[in-house]
Parts: sequence; structure tokens; C-alpha cells
Amino acid sequence: MNEEPHSPHPGAPAAEDAPDPVIQAFDDACARLSGFEDHLGAEWVDGYLTAIAASWRLIPLDEVLPKMCADAFERAFSDPQDESWARGALQGRLDQLLGELDPEALLEDPDALRLAPLMGEWDDAARRRLVEEGHADEAQAQRLHTGAYWAEGFLRALMDFPVDWPSPSQRDAQAQWPLQAVEAITLLMADPSSEAYEGHLRAHWKGDPPTRDELLDAALMAVQDLRVWWIDHPPPQPPRRVEPTPGRNDPCPCGSGRKFKKCHGA
Repeated sequence: MNEEPHSPHPGAPAAEDAPDPVIQAFDDACARLSGFEDHLGAEWVDGYLTAIAASWRLIPLDEVLPKMCADAFERAFSDPQDESWARGALQGRLDQLLGELDPEALLEDPDALRLAPLMGEWDDAARRRLVEEGHADEAQAQRLHTGAYWAEGFLRALMDFPVDWPSPSQRDAQAQWPLQAVEAITLLMADPSSEAYEGHLRAHWKGDPPTRDELLDAALMAVQDLRVWWIDHPPPQPPRRVEPTPGRNDPCPCGSGRKFKKCHGA
């Protein structure tokens, strides 16, 4: 289902501004992808790529596409020229996100919100229009909240790359902090009338209940904080197995029967 309207969350380019060619190409590529897999719209993919950009390592697009798109990318862009264009469109948006999450810039001004996501803005009027146009029933429309699709894409990337986003059980007690940051992102998917939602607000917000924009800003700041946190806390890498080198007078491991120094050790 394609959401309407597709105006971005404050911080992303406004609809009346001159279109960013990188964003336009990205949106066009995602429109093609969503024709083969409904969930691969611009907002969901933007959330997914944001998680990729926030990782502790630079994950290449070739590693991302099979997990993010399964076979939808090959089906949507079977022509070599189309494939090259689509890769460029997705890489262009990923490069933007990497720039917005540049650790040095984030550390220079840790209170500044640099991340500009692509999010459809949902309010009562937008949900009512969706129902009137027959795109959703009342129950479906009430579940639509600004940032929910984006958060869903972000969290899916965490599931698809468990080595890059290890669970707290795989790390020391310091991993509890990123878990709390991820909770701020997960909250964007929660039903505002649910006990989990209310419980989170009671635990983490003081005073009046936050507006949706305040929740969005908190989630985006959590992403930025996670990007900086990974710089000092990369996941431990598995030890590399190195086969011992045979002594010069030992039999060569190739099976030739000759001494190592007169065979492969020469």
C-alpha cells in the first residue's frame, strides 16, 4: 500500500523546495522496487539504509541489496543499464546518510540534529483521506503514524545484520545503552494507546506527554548517538585461525614427500 501524503518529516527537504536530484532518483528507484515488493517504498528503504549508515563499519551496497531486497532488485532492474542506474540511486542516498552521520561532525556539535529522514507525514486528515479513497479501512488507517515505516526498515536492518548489531547478550553491560537507544526508534512503531507505549513514556519522559515530532527527534538523535558509540565500541571480531608454518625440515604439507625447505618452503 502506498501511503499518502508523502511529505517528509521536518528536517527533510520540503515539498515546495527544488527537488534534490539524489532524493528524486532514490524515490524513483524505490517506486520500481515497491512494484515487486510492497514494503520496499522510499520510507522503509530509507530507514533500512540509515541503519546501514549508522553501523560501526562501512557496509558495501553489494552486501546490503540481497538482504534488503531479496530477489526484488534483480526482478525490478533486469536490464543492465537499469541496474546500473538503480545502484547509483541507492548508493547516492546511502552516501547522503553517511555524510549526515559523519562521526566527526556529530562530535563537533552533539546536540545538533543532522539526520534528515524521508518520512510520510500522517495526521488525522491524511488517515481520513486514505480511507475515503479506499486505500485502507479505519482500523488500518489508525495504525499509520509518522515514522513507523521508517523505523520498521531500520529495525529490519538490525535483524539482517546481527554481527554488526549484536544483541546485549552477546556483549558486556555497556551494550545496555544502545539497547535503550534502539527502544526510542522502536517506539515509533508502537500503538500510542498500548501499555508498552505508555510504559516507555513513563520511564523516559517527564512532564507533559511528548508530541510526535518530539518522539521523532528523540529517535533520530538516538541514531546519531549510536553512530558515535560504535566508534569506541565496535563488536569483537572472531579470532582468525592461522595454520602453523611447518619447520624447514618437516615434511611438506602438500604431500610431495619432500622436506618443506626443498618444496613449498624454498
